[in-house]
Amino acid sequence: MTDGETRRRLDFPLLLNARDLGGCPTLDGGETRFRSLIRADDLAQLSAAGLRALQEFGVRSVIDLRWSEEAADSPSPIPGALPEVQYRRLPLLTESELEWRLRSGDATKELWNCAVLEHVGEELRAVLATIAAAAPGPLVFHCVAGKDRTGLVAALLLALADAVPEAIARDYAASTESLREGYLRRYPSADPTHILRALHCPEEGAHNMLKFLADAGGVRAYLRDIGLTHEEVARLRARLRG
Repeated sequence: MTDGETRRRLDFPLLLNARDLGGCPTLDGGETRFRSLIRADDLAQLSAAGLRALQEFGVRSVIDLRWSEEAADSPSPIPGALPEVQYRRLPLLTESELEWRLRSGDATKELWNCAVLEHVGEELRAVLATIAAAAPGPLVFHCVAGKDRTGLVAALLLALADAVPEAIARDYAASTESLREGYLRRYPSADPTHILRALHCPEEGAHNMLKFLADAGGVRAYLRDIGLTHEEVARLRARLRG
């Protein structure tokens, strides 16, 4: 792990997969902004110390990408514990897991991101428009493991910020290592082979997504096609480039 990647890792007990989207190298030789956009796993896992750490970090907004049934099983602590934080639950993959499976089919891990871009443009537009409209200050977006739904949103935002493709792919794949030991401890009775297979986030998934966007005319053209305005796209980019 490089020094930059170490800086990006965040300690919010008991989260396993929280990191800052700042510090990624960009095509013009710069880097993305720190303390603006944070990707994470399920905030329902936060301990009291984790909630304090989130508050002390200055988080202003939280977007919960989980399905309704996931949120019902593990309610977010944010509205009760941190009422000053703006909390929105916006399911990324339709309203339910069943609906998503019916809509998307059975995409491989390498092509999963492309299936999301193709099938949930309306839902993705709502998530990104909410990020664009959020108050200044750190914003956290998360799902359950913080690897697939969260990983796709992170990759899109990094692409819009002109992060180098290799950095986008590394960030996407980093969830595998971040989650490995924690999930094996959290689910000791589960088949470890199944856990490791489920956690696998191949770099190819990010590279295939970037190719999908290139074929659509680029990330900006794709975002316009799903309904984001020029101003919203500019605000999203400013989150990481300023």
